[in-house]
Amino acid sequence: MNTKHLTKASLVAGLYIVLVLIQIPMGNLAFGPIQLRIAEGLTLLPLVETAAIPGLFVGCLLSNIILASFSGFGLVDIIGGSLVTLVAAYLTSKMPNKILGALPPILLNGFIVSIWVSYFSNVPYWITFLGITGGEAASVIIFGIIILTVYNKVMKNLSGTP
Repeated sequence: MNTKHLTKASLVAGLYIVLVLIQIPMGNLAFGPIQLRIAEGLTLLPLVETAAIPGLFVGCLLSNIILASFSGFGLVDIIGGSLVTLVAAYLTSKMPNKILGALPPILLNGFIVSIWVSYFSNVPYWITFLGITGGEAASVIIFGIIILTVYNKVMKNLSGTP
C-alpha cells in the first residue's frame, strides 16, 4: 500500500465519519430499524477507486464505535456492521457497472444488519429488513450516483483530460 492509496482511503474514511456525524441530530436515522445513512452513498466508490474499500471499512468501524452509545447495538454492530461494509465494498469493486455495484451494500446491509437491529430494537425482522434495505437503496442510488459523478469529474480535472 503506497502513500497515495493510504491518503485516499483516509479521505474516504474521514468523509464517511463526517457524513454520519452530521446525521446524529436527526435521531436514529443513521442506525435504527429505518435507516437512511447518507454516508452509504460512498459505497459506490469501490467501482472506481480501490482505496475506498479500506476507507469505507475504517470509516464505518469508527462511526459505529461513535454511534454505539446512541444505538445500543454494541459490539455486534461495531464489528458485524463494519465487516458487512468491508465485504460489500469488496464485492462492489468486482461489479461491472453502477447498477450491479449498488447491489452488495443494499442486499448485505438489508439481510444481515437487519438481524441484530431487529433483535435489539424489538421490531420484526421483515419490517427492519424493509426499512434498512429501502434506506440503503435510497442512499446508494441517490447519494451514491451524486458522489460517483463528482468523484469522476474531480479525477478527470486532476488528470487534465478535457
